[in-house]
Amino acid sequence: MFPRPALARRYTTAALVLGLLGGLTSGAWAGDRRPAAPQGHAQGARAATARVEPTRVPGTAGSSTPLSGFAIRSTAEVGDSTAAVSSPGYPTTGWYPAGPRSTVLAALLADGVYADPFHSTNLQKISPADFKVPWWYRADFTVEDTGPRTALDFSGVVSAADVYVNGRRVAPASEVAGAYTHHELDITPLVRRGTNTVAFRVRPNDPDKHLTMGWLDWLQPPPDRNMGLVRDVLVRRGGPVALRDAHVVTKLAVPSLAAADLTVRARARNDTDAPVTADVAGSVGGTEFRTTVSLAAHETRTVVFSPADVPGLHLTEPKVWWPAGMGGQPLYDLDLTATVAGTVSDTAHQTFGIRDVQAPLNSDGARQFRINGRKLLVKGGGWSPDEFLRWDRAYVEDRLAYARDLGLNTLRLEGHLEPDEFFDLADRHGLLTLPGWECCDKWEGEVNPSGSGEKWSDGDHAVAKASMAAEAARLRGHPSVLSFLIGSDSAPDATIERGYLDALRAADWPVPVVPAASEASAPQLGASGMKMTGPYDWVPPGYWYAKREGGATGFNSETSAGPSIPTLDTLRRMMTPAELDTLWKDPEARQYHRSPSSVFGTLRIYDNALTGRYGAPTSLTDYVRKAQLAQYENVRAQFEAYGRNASDTDRPATGVIHWMFNSGWTSLHWQLTDRYLDQNGAYFGAKKANEPLHIQYSYDDRSVVVVNNRHTPKEGLTARATLFNPDGTRMYDKAVGGVTVDGDGAHGTALTLPSSVSGLARTYLLRLVLTDADGTEVSRNVYWLSTRSDTLDWSGTTWYYTPTTRYADLRGLASMDRVPVSASAATRASDGTSTTTVTLRRTGSGTTPALLTDVHLVDAQGRPVLPVRWSDNQVSLWPGESVTLTATYRTADLHGSAPSVRVSGWNTPERTVPAD
Repeated sequence: MFPRPALARRYTTAALVLGLLGGLTSGAWAGDRRPAAPQGHAQGARAATARVEPTRVPGTAGSSTPLSGFAIRSTAEVGDSTAAVSSPGYPTTGWYPAGPRSTVLAALLADGVYADPFHSTNLQKISPADFKVPWWYRADFTVEDTGPRTALDFSGVVSAADVYVNGRRVAPASEVAGAYTHHELDITPLVRRGTNTVAFRVRPNDPDKHLTMGWLDWLQPPPDRNMGLVRDVLVRRGGPVALRDAHVVTKLAVPSLAAADLTVRARARNDTDAPVTADVAGSVGGTEFRTTVSLAAHETRTVVFSPADVPGLHLTEPKVWWPAGMGGQPLYDLDLTATVAGTVSDTAHQTFGIRDVQAPLNSDGARQFRINGRKLLVKGGGWSPDEFLRWDRAYVEDRLAYARDLGLNTLRLEGHLEPDEFFDLADRHGLLTLPGWECCDKWEGEVNPSGSGEKWSDGDHAVAKASMAAEAARLRGHPSVLSFLIGSDSAPDATIERGYLDALRAADWPVPVVPAASEASAPQLGASGMKMTGPYDWVPPGYWYAKREGGATGFNSETSAGPSIPTLDTLRRMMTPAELDTLWKDPEARQYHRSPSSVFGTLRIYDNALTGRYGAPTSLTDYVRKAQLAQYENVRAQFEAYGRNASDTDRPATGVIHWMFNSGWTSLHWQLTDRYLDQNGAYFGAKKANEPLHIQYSYDDRSVVVVNNRHTPKEGLTARATLFNPDGTRMYDKAVGGVTVDGDGAHGTALTLPSSVSGLARTYLLRLVLTDADGTEVSRNVYWLSTRSDTLDWSGTTWYYTPTTRYADLRGLASMDRVPVSASAATRASDGTSTTTVTLRRTGSGTTPALLTDVHLVDAQGRPVLPVRWSDNQVSLWPGESVTLTATYRTADLHGSAPSVRVSGWNTPERTVPAD
């Protein structure tokens, strides 16, 4: 090992913000490429020489240049000294190329070493033994000028790393530990003109031992446990004075929203051995300001600009940021420049939004979020990154667009805190985020007796506090960030909580802090106001209406009915024919694509309910079509129950996070959209439930309710409820006019269905239609119900579900005649976006409706064109009825093919028609 250069300095979050021991620090990001992994490559394929071009680093003051990529190799295969490996000119024969943000396994997958890990059990065939030793990450960069000061700035090391520059160690792994710690290493004395080398000797990861990230019971864990560098490594250049920690503290007048005060803060740091005077100038929203600051050698001072000395920082009629559906998403820019003797020394930039978030506990002890003075029902999903932490901006943006399309307003990130770009996109899409630490592993090792994490050392406390400081500094300016959960299943103890809160206060954290996602308390913060009472496995739709356990009362931080069987297209893409055969035939079979957990390893509970309610599946196709009905009705009921109960005076619902929004791999559970962005019954059930103006049925009291998620009240509405036997015979029909509903999530009861209707079949259909004052249909909702309801055994409730002792009888749906649905489609394209318009019509004779008719956009080979956003889908049509749907997508995703639409349904024969 080589000693640290005498003049090197370490500017870490720990040292500068918190004054922690030994330079321990904080921060975190995510991986490299897109959903599809390499296919068909034999395991053990070798790289030749990893040709990673050097990164050209300019000398511009204030520049931050990410290293463009690395060459990586196991230390077990490298016998050369650390000085040799980390020096310019070292040959990388036999090394693998890796992206700028890449785990070891992500790089090997990109290099074709292993077959597609998302298919079948290929992931299981990758030996974890290759990742039990450190791996080298090596990159070159070039500079033409050694005059500017140079620093390495990075976070996202999983789990720790020794850092070398030009043959010299600049930081040991004991100081570069934790996925969320942030580090700035002054390497000015080591930088030479021409080629320079940075090398990281990355240590293996164990989420039970290290404050990094793990996968719990979400999916089969990656064999490398995500070891690597999963955020950018920046080379920063600057002059004698550096600007750091630049941010804006906003204070919005609530509820008037008529004014906002902005306070600009930044640290000016003298990086030289002599006193220096710097001019610091900046601007926000057209207001300019400046000051002069004198700094002793290596002194750091905080520079503050406030409305008291800069009147322009008091804004009248500020542009206020709102979540999607509540308003716009305007953003402001802060720019700062430090100048020494007339020469620019450093610059800083931040984008931020103006909004106010409060989250008091209501009279029932539930957390009630308010944004800009308005009550907010949190309707969200649990977010998962790619299993191998590969970052793909377009793929992430596609998923965020899906979340918005579903009417969700929030995404919860339990650990796996994504890169800055994720939060930038959330800001622009108007999607709130709930970041926080993850449960059950090292993060809760000190406080969760049922978890697997090890107890904390003094060093762990320092890493945790530094991690909090770095994430707070990184996230505070994003208006999309709603809160931070400093605990998940367990709240931190007094010592841990104090460290977190000190770090948050020092960072001017602007939004509420919640002690846990469960019903837990912390010494300073008190009660969480949240519940984590499940379920996580199948329960019937009526479950959600009970104001107990996971039902629609309070704030449920993670819950769903568990399994979410994808479409046939996705199933055939992710599983072998033999696995698909087992899928529909054997409920007791271990399903590799469900979970490594013994609790969630099979589909027994779900399959038994599917058979009990709909009848035993007769084929894979029959299993999947029944699954789509089951998922549609269940997810719809979950969101509808929370939406209806949000404005109750007694124990209102304040928030629900569907567990989960998506999966990091090809999964059979916990997802509203699958890995390939295909959309199943769960997706369209959520989309239906979260309509801006929505008519819905209540499973508990048979009421027909209208929920208005818009801000303005609606009046002059007419609600109509019609009951049908499966053959389409009308058995009950009632319309109620003059319905008025207040805005902001209020609901009104239009009518209540009778407890019995003469002649109604055991399985029957309910059609709800809402029209406005002009008679235009504004909401339609179709239910399949039974006169024999599901019966729950509440006394048998476990942490993951409540047993059902009797199933609703929906087997009558099997008797529905197969009926024709005609389809015509046309496509127009403009500026890279295509829109296909599809008109469906229930044609032919008879009275039977077409139930849950699905339309898939496909290419010439019959493959789904994804992603796609439908105006509506999985619709039900009565004889003579028609509906026009639109699908919007990227023209390039057709890959030169002409589009077609594939129409199918519960009782509709499948057919494909051209859409060009």
